[in-house]
Amino acid sequence: MSTLTRRALIAGGVAAVGGALGAALGAAGRRFGLIPPDAGGIYGPGETLAYASHRLFGRNALAREFPRSMISAKPFANSIAPPTAAYKQHEAANFVNWRLDVDGHVERRASLSLSDLQAMERRSQITEVTCEEGWSYIAEWTGTPLATVLSSLGVRPTAKYVVYYSSDPDWWESIDIDEALHPQTLVAWGMNGGPLPVPFGGPLRLRVPRQLGYKSVKFLNRITVTDALDGFGDGSGQSSANAGYAWYAGI
Repeated sequence: MSTLTRRALIAGGVAAVGGALGAALGAAGRRFGLIPPDAGGIYGPGETLAYASHRLFGRNALAREFPRSMISAKPFANSIAPPTAAYKQHEAANFVNWRLDVDGHVERRASLSLSDLQAMERRSQITEVTCEEGWSYIAEWTGTPLATVLSSLGVRPTAKYVVYYSSDPDWWESIDIDEALHPQTLVAWGMNGGPLPVPFGGPLRLRVPRQLGYKSVKFLNRITVTDALDGFGDGSGQSSANAGYAWYAGI
């Protein structure tokens, strides 16, 4: 007779919880948007519980904002992929030709320059970037609320997700429409009183302060508003899934 190991007990417990959670949410969870796109697999039940709980009880919660005195003296810029030739050309021209293309479930597609974005409503916030690797820093971010950008183009009622891309072709993420329209979600073009530095994602970065740092994609150049994530990658809603990261990274 095989010995019942601790690992087997844990796995069995996870499976039992997953089954109970799946039964509890089921069709109702899908109807009300409480199930994340990566809900399958052994970690799916935990991810679903976290996502559903935040959406039910913290939909309008704010990330903590800090006083200016707490801005990190030496914010940490993690490593990035080597810049492409096209990116180097943009950098040499001070990004005057950089564009943010917005398409999908909006009434009007747009290709917005930095000056276009800076002419819209602007907001500054002093929030913390928290990395899944264990480091963090506090900085002031200035930019245009993503809600302002999307509202100016007419978000259709069918919109459920926003997929956003880096100029690094291997890096893209997505958030639900609630997160996209949250007042703290910024198309950031400034940091600590100056332009957004290249190591921190300049000229544009989608700053999502209610989630872990990998959701704040650097070198932002495209946004697609969609009603489903099935046609994007493997359907899990992000490129980071390949590294084992959860789609919903709420903190």
